[in-house]
Amino acid sequence: LGPFRKGRVMNASVLREIDPAIFIDDNGQAYYVWGQFSAKMAKLKPSMDEIDETTIRDGIVTEKEHFFHEGGYLIKRNGTYYFIYAHMGRANRPTCIGYAMASNVWGPYRYGGVIIDNDHCDPAVWNNHGSIVQFNGKWYVFYHRSTHASNTMRKACIEPITFNDDGTINEVEMTSQGAGPPLPAKRLIDAERACLLFGNTRIVMESPSNEVLAGIRNDDKAAYKYIDFGKGVDSVLFRVRSVGSGGIIDVAVDQPWGRSVAQAEVPAYTGGWTVVAAPVRATEGVHAVWLRFYGKGENLFEVDWLQFKPHCE
Repeated sequence: LGPFRKGRVMNASVLREIDPAIFIDDNGQAYYVWGQFSAKMAKLKPSMDEIDETTIRDGIVTEKEHFFHEGGYLIKRNGTYYFIYAHMGRANRPTCIGYAMASNVWGPYRYGGVIIDNDHCDPAVWNNHGSIVQFNGKWYVFYHRSTHASNTMRKACIEPITFNDDGTINEVEMTSQGAGPPLPAKRLIDAERACLLFGNTRIVMESPSNEVLAGIRNDDKAAYKYIDFGKGVDSVLFRVRSVGSGGIIDVAVDQPWGRSVAQAEVPAYTGGWTVVAAPVRATEGVHAVWLRFYGKGENLFEVDWLQFKPHCE
């Protein structure tokens, strides 16, 4: 919380790379990690603003052995050191948060795997930076998703994670609920809560205080994980604005090819925001919800929110 003293340039001439982070070990020794493609690490002097250049080491983790791209972050759990980083091993892009493990802070680090992959969070998805943190006895991965069809616009996200007995981390999926419970179907769900986007559709800024799904084309999809339908719903509402020929919102559960439970028709050229509704066939409990969009033309319509109406409302 400060007060912060005036900063100064670090002393090491090799610090010409990106993404620095600091780790403080149990004995109070602080370490400085940084780098791209090959991670570097050095001890910090007690002043915490100067590197002990005699301790600089390169290749702590590497792209060749660990799929390391950038964004290194070091943490310790139960005597094991975890090096967290942007992982280059899938889709030829660093869309994953990966990790490596060691019993010594200097390594050697053995490759652990992927914690989370943000591929398909946005049409322009590029990389993923993050960390893992323990809070109130539970562990979480913090990561980011690209948004607004831009690889330089990002939003921070969180998911719970679990460890195996050997210390390895189980990979988790992106969700719309994050660290909370499934989203109640009867509450208004902002369309930008979609955790997966397929096709051209993307999140855009509709106003300084509101985001929507836009750029929707035929056969695009958006997923929401997860939604709790409770004991069942009767209908679904969508707030939409048609900027073209309109189309159909087909609501499917569990998988993108899953069972269709509702179809809402969006009229052409609404001229402004309007609410459309459709009956929902028998759906109870918790499900992933996939919106499948159909129509003719480039920009069919935009979606602001969705809401399911339970029985007896």
